[in-house]
Amino acid sequence: MNRIWFQKHTVVGRNPWLDEGYEQHARDILGDRADVEFHALPPEVYETKMPADHVKYGQLEVFFSWYFAERAVEAERQGYSAYIIGTSQDPGLAAARSLVSIPVVGYGQATFDFLRSQGLRFGIIGFVPALEEPLRQNQTHYGCADLCVGFRYLPEGRTLIEKGLPDDALPVLLEKITSAAEELREAGAQAIVSGEGIPCELLWRAGIRRIAGLPVIDSNGLALATANLQAELLAAGVWSRNTPGYLTDRAPTKEVDRLRTLFAPTITRP
Repeated sequence: MNRIWFQKHTVVGRNPWLDEGYEQHARDILGDRADVEFHALPPEVYETKMPADHVKYGQLEVFFSWYFAERAVEAERQGYSAYIIGTSQDPGLAAARSLVSIPVVGYGQATFDFLRSQGLRFGIIGFVPALEEPLRQNQTHYGCADLCVGFRYLPEGRTLIEKGLPDDALPVLLEKITSAAEELREAGAQAIVSGEGIPCELLWRAGIRRIAGLPVIDSNGLALATANLQAELLAAGVWSRNTPGYLTDRAPTKEVDRLRTLFAPTITRP
C-alpha cells in the first residue's frame, strides 16, 4: 500500500471541520488503496483561522516554498511513496522535485494538467483575490492559460471561515458561489475550479459536485489520485526521476544532510 504525505498550507485545529473533511475526503477518493497522512504548518505561523494574510504576499510565500520543498525530503526519508503540496499556487513544487526521487504532486498543477488533457474551459472561484496573479502565471507555465475564462473572488468567504463557518451562513455562501459560477458559465466555462483548498473542501463536504450546471473539479481528490497513480507507476517501473540532468542528478546524501542542517535548522526541528 502506498503512503502519501499530504502537506497542507493550514494549521491543524483552527478549523476542526476542515481537518475532519480532509481525512474523509481521502477515504472517499482512495478508500483503503493508500495510507494518506496529512501534515500541517507549525502552529506559530499564523494565529487566524486561515493563512490569507500570508499567502497574499509572494515575499512570504518564498518561506513556505522552502518549507514545502524541505518537507518532501523528510517524506522520502520516512519512506513515503509520494508527496503532495496541497495548496493551489504550488509553492516549492519545482524545488521539491529536484530534492527527491519520489513523485511530488502540486494541487494546482494536477488540476490544470487534467483540464488541459480534457480540453475543458474553466473558471476559478476563490476567497483570496491576491492569488489570481500566481495562478495565472502557473496556468501559462502549465500550458492551459487559454482555457481559463476568468476568476471570481468572494472575500466574504474568508470572513465566514474566520467566524468558524456557522451553519446558518453556509447557504448564503453557497448562493454567492452559485452566482459566481453562473457568471463564469456565461463567459464560456465548462467546469468550475476552487481557487484554494478551503473552498474545495467546503464544496466536497457539502456534497456539491455541480454548480450552475457545471462540474466542480475536485482538486484535492485529483491531487490524491494523481499521487497514488504516479507512485504505483513508479513501483511498476513505468517511469523514474533517477535520470541524468541538472535537476535530477543526485548529490551525495551526506552533503544534502550537511546543507539541510546548515541552511534550515528551524525547518528540520522535530
